Amino acid sequence: MSEEIEVEALEVEVSVQPIELYKVLKIANLVSGGGEAKYAISDGYVAVNGEIELRKRCKIYDGDVIEFNGEYFVVICDQPVQEAVPRDQQATKVTPAAKAPKKDKKVPAAKAKKNKSAPTTSKNRSVTKKEALKTENKADTATGRKPISF
Repeated sequence: MSEEIEVEALEVEVSVQPIELYKVLKIANLVSGGGEAKYAISDGYVAVNGEIELRKRCKIYDGDVIEFNGEYFVVICDQPVQEAVPRDQQATKVTPAAKAPKKDKKVPAAKAKKNKSAPTTSKNRSVTKKEALKTENKADTATGRKPISF
């Protein structure tokens, strides 16, 4: 014989269903961020419909009851369930290229060929490993900062 106890539950309104569990905790302001929500779920502090839920991305639907920190929350959503579309069936939006008339440009022979051995002056140039090692231990003289290494 199971006896049901009626408990007052707060409502959490969401705009779409299904919604992932960690997002519901964020929407209800039960946690300060997504990382904290995921941590609480993975450590077993959250129950969905009376059972401990360890999946952070567990799909939550209208009417599901979430228990967290001794409080109960009922998910309310007035939107229909959105069916997941497999990636191979998703429509991709293709925008046609702008139709501009092609102009024939004549490039002088001297500019057509680039000299690959010449140094570049661009700020976004690639740095060789040897150059990176030279500057690794030097602090930037303007700001006094050292480069970050992982």
